[in-house]
Amino acid sequence: MAEYGDGDAISNEERAADLHARADVIRRDMGGASKVRAMNTEGDKTIRQHIDALLDPGSFREIGTFSRSIRPEMRDITPGDGKVGGHGEVDGRPVTVFGDDITVLRGSSAIVGTRKESRLYDRALTMGIPIVHFGETGGGRIPDLMGSEGISEPGAMFEMAQRRHRVPMATMICGQSFGGSSFLSAMSDYVVMVRGSCLAVTSPKVFEIATGEVISFEDVGGVDVHSRITGQIDLGVDTDEEGYAAIRRWLSFMPTNAWEPAPRAEPCGDDGPDPELGKMVPARRTRGYDMRRVVARICDPGSVFEMQPNYARNVVCALARLDGYPVGVIANNPMFSAGTLDPQACHKVIRLATVCDSYNIPMVFLVDVPGFMVGKRVEHDLMLHWGIRMMHALQNASAPTLTVCLRKAFGMAWQAMNGSRMPSHGIYCWPGAEIGFMDPEVGVNVAFGSRLGRIADADEREAERLKLVAEVAEATNPYEAAGTMRIDEMIDPADTRRVLISDIRMLANRSVPPPEQRPLSYWPSC
Repeated sequence: MAEYGDGDAISNEERAADLHARADVIRRDMGGASKVRAMNTEGDKTIRQHIDALLDPGSFREIGTFSRSIRPEMRDITPGDGKVGGHGEVDGRPVTVFGDDITVLRGSSAIVGTRKESRLYDRALTMGIPIVHFGETGGGRIPDLMGSEGISEPGAMFEMAQRRHRVPMATMICGQSFGGSSFLSAMSDYVVMVRGSCLAVTSPKVFEIATGEVISFEDVGGVDVHSRITGQIDLGVDTDEEGYAAIRRWLSFMPTNAWEPAPRAEPCGDDGPDPELGKMVPARRTRGYDMRRVVARICDPGSVFEMQPNYARNVVCALARLDGYPVGVIANNPMFSAGTLDPQACHKVIRLATVCDSYNIPMVFLVDVPGFMVGKRVEHDLMLHWGIRMMHALQNASAPTLTVCLRKAFGMAWQAMNGSRMPSHGIYCWPGAEIGFMDPEVGVNVAFGSRLGRIADADEREAERLKLVAEVAEATNPYEAAGTMRIDEMIDPADTRRVLISDIRMLANRSVPPPEQRPLSYWPSC
């Protein structure tokens, strides 16, 4: 390495050569050449390999290459201070990217490393470009954070809590993630997690020391836990490559920042009548079907990108395209729990609505809902809280919304699914759909059960029951609501895609509120 004592002794060319030599050693050997070799032998990737695999070839420009621990005795063994990051491109669009270097003290978070993350975050906001974060840290570095000074400088974490979704942020959990990287994932708009990794606040090893509880990494925070039970990730994948592909696809729906429109793809698919669409939804309200097939039929071919596909499956949440325009789709799925709204479904809807509103992406609601789920479990899971919170979110959303009732909408779930008296820019209904306080069969049993019980003859009792059901069912006729302009138009199922595309095209001309006037941009996306 060059000596820097005498300014005349070393030429600029020699200094540049020395710069490149120093950088090459840091980038090649990282926390130790033997550690890099061992990871690759075991099939694991370093953070630099993750970054290179995500970004367009040759586009990465590093920031903070020569950073190291603030502690003098640790400087020689902490290249990058456990974090690597910079700027690059994904599909030709700029992004900021950073992540944990587990070859350096398990990627633990300390003062200089978190300053680097904070600096990259600031640059991303100033430049107005998305952030991609790779999470795989062992947690906070001890003893660096043990004192009052260390814990008082948590880096970008709390600044990111003020992000207000001004730029899209995605996280890929690619290893054991505790502390800082887990917190950053919870602040992200999109989270993908690779099978075999772990996402938790605290390592199970700490559990055992602190409480005596013994639990595996998989059971505390594996892919199946978060994709099916907690909903703290959007997608679980089996390989790193699937994770990169998911992030690239998610970014393709997102604008570069909240001030720009989401990118429109080349329109594809037919916008003429589709006689087959109506046949996909059974006429009997109690018969199940897979709403995902209906969503795929309505949206541009091959465009549906489902969010949280294994969590709260009674509702489908997806990004998709109509006439090339990005849209969020929220639809009840009668194949699971009859399509009811439970706390988990409401949580799932709110997450997508928050992202869509923040980036001015229209939302399309496809309604086939028998009501809110009832029972002790959902009441204890805060059904009241999540149901009203969902309605609160949609009432405050500034992004355009469109609603189509396909088959039924009972109770307050009709409003919760962006129905009448909600701020929808278009409310449509298929003929034959039912809208009312509750399922006519259930309503008759509840309201007239004692009256029917007083009729001794069984045949007479059944005849009276069927008469009452018919009377209640007539009241659920959607033409009644259409007659008083609580529904904008009754539409032929075959025209659903055409109607939605027509509205989406016209809504593209609307006056768009600036990011600070989009209420859900202030909501957390977790």
